[in-house]
Amino acid sequence: MPMFQSSGYSLAYETAGDGPGVLCIHGFASSGKVNWIDTGWVETLVGAGYRAITFDHRGHGQSDKPHDPEAYYPERMMEDAIALLDHLGEEHVALLGYSMGARVAAFLAFHHPERVAAAIFGGMGMNLINGLTDGNDIIAGLRAPRLADLTHPTARQFRIFADHTGSDREALAACMETSRQPMARADVRRIEVPVLVAIGEVDEMAAPPEPLAELLPHGESFVIPRRDHMRATGDTKFKAAALEFLGRTFPSHRKP
Repeated sequence: MPMFQSSGYSLAYETAGDGPGVLCIHGFASSGKVNWIDTGWVETLVGAGYRAITFDHRGHGQSDKPHDPEAYYPERMMEDAIALLDHLGEEHVALLGYSMGARVAAFLAFHHPERVAAAIFGGMGMNLINGLTDGNDIIAGLRAPRLADLTHPTARQFRIFADHTGSDREALAACMETSRQPMARADVRRIEVPVLVAIGEVDEMAAPPEPLAELLPHGESFVIPRRDHMRATGDTKFKAAALEFLGRTFPSHRKP
């Protein structure tokens, strides 16, 4: 994978397709490949006439993996996204974020609205403001000697996922300490770009999408039918809703 530099870290990225850029920002313990390529998102975006841009967050995938929690505040992870856009010469893109990636997308849309045409917050509801209540349990699960010792369901879920993806669990624990920093409610109200909030119908981690969408000046909501947090990512109805939203707010100009 090609690499770019940000804040002294080497980070991996990939691009596919031509047309307006969509920066895909993956979730916690995932990677650009797992979140966006393996689920068919990149193929979907390219087929709709977009340039799909994926990257591995610091601490994830093929990127550098610091163990210092200070490296993982959303503002610092947001800087990586800006560095990638600068590296690629992309001035104005849409954002597609999932879970932690949606939090990073929210900070990016707030701090750099001139770079963002529209944003999709997948798997992130009022936890954007309230924070993640299971965070300490997830950290303990990542650092536990054995999976068999874990009883907390969310901790088990993320430990299994981290082991499945061959992740650096200490880097992920450091990331979880600070990446869940809440965004101030007043700042959410000042995100001026169009935003689609899309959450699985049975996603107990993110909660319903409507309350967050109502706070956003140009927010819309979409419920992904019968999906929980882990299974909503590649859902076909989620993709269809995202393409319809992008078609209105950031069209690719490709003829049907």
